[in-house]
Amino acid sequence: MRGENQNSSLNLMNVKTVVTLGLKVVILTFLLFFLFSVTSVVVGLTDFTQATNRMGVIVTLLFVCALNSIVLSYPIVRSRWVGWRLSLAIFFVFYGVMTFLSQIETVVFLKYLVDIVPTEIIPRLFMQGIIIAALFSPLAVLIHGKMKKARESQKSSQPIAMPWTEWIWKLVLIAVIYVTIYISFGAFVAMPLGGKVFQDYYAGLKLPVWILPFQMLRAMVWTALALPVIRMMKGSWWEAGLAVSLLFSVLMGSLLLLPNPYMPDRIRIAHFVEILSSNFIFGWIIVWLLNQHHTSLRDLFR
Repeated sequence: MRGENQNSSLNLMNVKTVVTLGLKVVILTFLLFFLFSVTSVVVGLTDFTQATNRMGVIVTLLFVCALNSIVLSYPIVRSRWVGWRLSLAIFFVFYGVMTFLSQIETVVFLKYLVDIVPTEIIPRLFMQGIIIAALFSPLAVLIHGKMKKARESQKSSQPIAMPWTEWIWKLVLIAVIYVTIYISFGAFVAMPLGGKVFQDYYAGLKLPVWILPFQMLRAMVWTALALPVIRMMKGSWWEAGLAVSLLFSVLMGSLLLLPNPYMPDRIRIAHFVEILSSNFIFGWIIVWLLNQHHTSLRDLFR
């Protein structure tokens, strides 16, 4: 009888935990929606966010905010870090993926996309991203109850222990893998999904000779964004892999669900599928490589 009562109590506690977590995600969703709406006005992006189907945009933005709130909540809840250290890590990843890595490519291609994307819109997007990430990150940590000291926070995170030679060849390998994924998913996912619309939209775009070194540099930024998540996560390495993969894919890809006046719907959806799938795979590869010790490249393939 006592065992049945204990099982019932555990079940009630589990249900209460799930319901509480769900309510926190809902709160964060509306908070993020509010921040997107207000900052759009503050930085002068109202024309960018306006659309004929306003209710449809509102619903889509709520869905995007819900996705972002979920994927950001996972590493917060499962983090051994607390307080401002955790807040800064979430800000670093949130802004880095959602805004910096996304818009830095636009800046690089601005010479070739000038007839598509107005130059004056880019600084506003950077500003909106930094305001949203700076306000949302500590509030998300606070709402999830990770601002206060906890017993688990006393467990120091372990650095990724590798000799510098292993770091070098793994970073080179990560850069090569990223370029391979970038080209492959563009050619075999985005282009077929976009069809003739894709070809017409990018008809005047000619990739510069330095595009591959630039993408390798982006791979190093991706890796830097993954490192704090790897170090702060509790549990097995696959939890960090799942967190990084979701952060990389959802934070960057979800904004493409929102209609905008500069990109046809078919192009948006093609890039959404491309980014969601390629970034998820790439994030998983980064975490797996950095969590496994290999004496050499030959040892890796063995």
